[in-house]
Amino acid sequence: MSTMGGSATEVVVHGRHTDLTDRFREHAAEAAEKLDRFGIPLRRVDVEITHEHNPRNSDRAFKVEFTCRSNGHIVRAEAAADRDLTALDRAVDRIEQRLRREADRRQARYRRASREIPVPPLEAEQPAGHPAPEQVQAAPMDPDVVYADGPVVVREKTHTASPMTVEDALDAMEAVDHDFYMFLDVATDAPAVVYRRRGYTYGLIRLST
Repeated sequence: MSTMGGSATEVVVHGRHTDLTDRFREHAAEAAEKLDRFGIPLRRVDVEITHEHNPRNSDRAFKVEFTCRSNGHIVRAEAAADRDLTALDRAVDRIEQRLRREADRRQARYRRASREIPVPPLEAEQPAGHPAPEQVQAAPMDPDVVYADGPVVVREKTHTASPMTVEDALDAMEAVDHDFYMFLDVATDAPAVVYRRRGYTYGLIRLST
């Protein structure tokens, strides 16, 4: 692992199942230090490279992931290729695109007073990425397991969350590049889910008892 402290943004470059070369470390640190040009104050940028040794996945042997942390927000992007620097270049392109979109959304929030979000009936459709239990392999004496039936294990996870607006939930969903985002709606004080729909639109599902 390598930590760069020469700029206001902390840059950490580390590898999994592979040794970092000086060339990769220098290129990764240089790219990470330039990410603050989008106007988003980044506290820390993690660059992780993973080497897959399976010959069947030789075209994706190297995976590079960027994780940018800024004032409670996290923006991630990853890419894979047959060479480490190729994967790095692709990951840089993707994280720059997402940071640029995040910067555009922040500017747009100050220019518009409201935003219309379609609210489809619950029985009409389900989002492609609606929250579903995480399916993992059973582990003996796993304290997180609350229900098990055959090879499928359902886990329970509890996340601490503060009430937020629909606008903030959409921003958070885009920042982590997920298809859905569950949050506590500040307008109703109840759980809700925003999700991506076809045609670059969004959906909102509110829960009531």
